[in-house]
Amino acid sequence: MTPMPSQRPYHHGDLRAALLTGAERTLRDRGAAALSLRELARDTGVSHAAPGRHFKDKQALLDALALTGFERLAQTLESADEPARPLERRLAALARAYLGFAVDNAALLELMFARKHDPEVSEQLAAAVDRSVGSFTRLIADAQRRGEIVAGDPERITLAAAAGIHGLAAFVANGSLPPDEALAGLDEHVHLLLHGLRPR
Repeated sequence: MTPMPSQRPYHHGDLRAALLTGAERTLRDRGAAALSLRELARDTGVSHAAPGRHFKDKQALLDALALTGFERLAQTLESADEPARPLERRLAALARAYLGFAVDNAALLELMFARKHDPEVSEQLAAAVDRSVGSFTRLIADAQRRGEIVAGDPERITLAAAAGIHGLAAFVANGSLPPDEALAGLDEHVHLLLHGLRPR
């Protein structure tokens, strides 16, 4: 008698990657509370003990999701950054890349920032956070060297700039602002961020 072919999605590949893909799908569709290593194992077609070879518990899985999220965000921002562009266009390109990532990965971004502030965060995750934020910090430092923005601690100025851009992403994530409206108004947002609110 010929055995029935497996209907499971996993067939002897990279189990860790398959588990992370499944976990991200669950995170997007049902939230972090719905994540379960046992359910992931079942959905991936492996024994309930198999995920334990890669993630000792659910928290380790969440940390790995946050890490891959920050690594993808860093790649997204680095790909969008063109240091030769004028400041406003360069910042707008980075802001657009960040907002696009946030729109496409709202639940993941929320998890990323929740894990980022945990005092037990791993060195690997902290380095990935620094790399992703680094695109904005480099832009600020470059602009300071050229006299295009105020002097001061580049990290503090980056925090002020990033807060406005992340705020837009949060409005999109919670449904207060439609994604297309946020993206359409992004150039004006960046202009106000760079030039301030006082009449000129």
